[in-house]
Amino acid sequence: MVGSNIRDLRKSQNLTLQQLAARMGTDASNLSRIERGEIGVSETLLRAAAQALNTTPGRLYDLHLPPTAQTFTPPTVLTAANSKEFVHWFRSAAPYIHAFGGSTFVIAFGGEVVSEQQFVALSHDLNLLASLEVRLVLVHGARPQIEQRLKRDALTPKFHHGLRITDDAAMEAVKEANGAVRVEIESLLSMGIANSPMAGSDIRVASGNFVTAKPLGVIDGVDLQHTGEVRKIDAVGIRKRLDDGELVLLSPMGYSPTGETFNLSLEDVAVSAAIALDAEKLIFLMDSEGVHNLRGELLREMTSAKAKNLLRNVQESDEPIHYSEDVNFYLPAAIRACEHGVAKTHLISRHIDGAIVQELFTRQGIGTMVTELPLETLRQATINDVGGILQLIEPLENEGILVRRGRERIEMEINYFYVMEHDNRLIGCAALYPFDEEKMVEFACLAIDPGYRGGGRGDKLFNFCQEQARQKGYTRLFCLTTRTEHWFLERGFREQPVAQLPHAKQQLYNFQRKSKVFIKPL
Repeated sequence: MVGSNIRDLRKSQNLTLQQLAARMGTDASNLSRIERGEIGVSETLLRAAAQALNTTPGRLYDLHLPPTAQTFTPPTVLTAANSKEFVHWFRSAAPYIHAFGGSTFVIAFGGEVVSEQQFVALSHDLNLLASLEVRLVLVHGARPQIEQRLKRDALTPKFHHGLRITDDAAMEAVKEANGAVRVEIESLLSMGIANSPMAGSDIRVASGNFVTAKPLGVIDGVDLQHTGEVRKIDAVGIRKRLDDGELVLLSPMGYSPTGETFNLSLEDVAVSAAIALDAEKLIFLMDSEGVHNLRGELLREMTSAKAKNLLRNVQESDEPIHYSEDVNFYLPAAIRACEHGVAKTHLISRHIDGAIVQELFTRQGIGTMVTELPLETLRQATINDVGGILQLIEPLENEGILVRRGRERIEMEINYFYVMEHDNRLIGCAALYPFDEEKMVEFACLAIDPGYRGGGRGDKLFNFCQEQARQKGYTRLFCLTTRTEHWFLERGFREQPVAQLPHAKQQLYNFQRKSKVFIKPL
């Protein structure tokens, strides 16, 4: 947590809470709540804390990465001690590598990524994605650069409901700032220094008038002047550049058919581009590590409906808010994207080096992923699931928990199996073997991937199978087990003698294994 990092750095510099609060220009009680993690830290306070502690905002994030963000980093030199770990990590990334080839990703980030020299590290990740044939569209912001130029020209920034009022003078600053940021990004993407992650890269950057805009006009009696919104994205033109292997760079500016230029929001351009291009992923790099609930817990995954509920609860609650102010911009944008066909939107921290790689190539990721529908699904198995089922049950068979089944038997009995998928990955299975004469059905072969245990998924799969049995007219559910009797007792089963099993099952009972029999009425 950023709060605990601020506290640790403060103590290492022998500063009291009151002394640091005075340097930051905030109240000591407010700072205390930030350090305890009771409230989130705004971008303004984060910068003030970094300045007061003689560090950078990124350093305040990286002092102690949370356990969920500690993923394996491939070592520079492989040794016998770490080679197995590296191989395991690399193999685990293979499914994602196969899935991403040819996909379109829209990646959006604020101007802070450029002004704070974070884009160099980001360019390494972009080069990696490009080498995997991911089609990339970048959308940059320019807020700090615009503010710098307004300050230089002694102009006062004007806002209305979070939207910049862009008059003629401000529009000149917007044009200059966006041009400078675009040139800086293009130069960094052109690097090809030997012995660096950019060695051998050949990224060609395309930018242009891909965004048609219209004025926002007058809101609540306030004329926003040159501030506009996206009217249309030239998806055909962008796709042509992507087909040619180019990376497309979009600035938060748009042009009208009458030749006017409008200042747009980063979120509007990014979401509109992702929708128009039918992108597989929209990624926002922001100040916080992701989206937190009202209890301050990081939400790894959420549907757009859950995101709406969270925003509504935040507005209605008097409790402290546990996320930074940029979530108020990016989470509604993620909802809009998902509701218009973008498969997944990721909200991740710009302060963590390699954040995109960790989010995309690991199971849990490090931020928050927003989807239209739940990622986990339950369904009847098909012949294509045989390999995944074998991979799930083999470790349990080796431990003697499950009776050994071969591939041929699984293929013959595949219609009896049900599976659980998470983001198109098989993570659980179970089987229902029917005995029609006695109206009984056997619940067997329950297995959950070790990486997904502890979240109630076994119960979800069991309840799903139980409902399937009930709908098919069976009156009793039974199971045989040697190691998990308490799990079944807790779910309404009762131990019974072997004689209570269906006659056909009694004939197959293994008296050497001595499995216990549990039966539950449906």
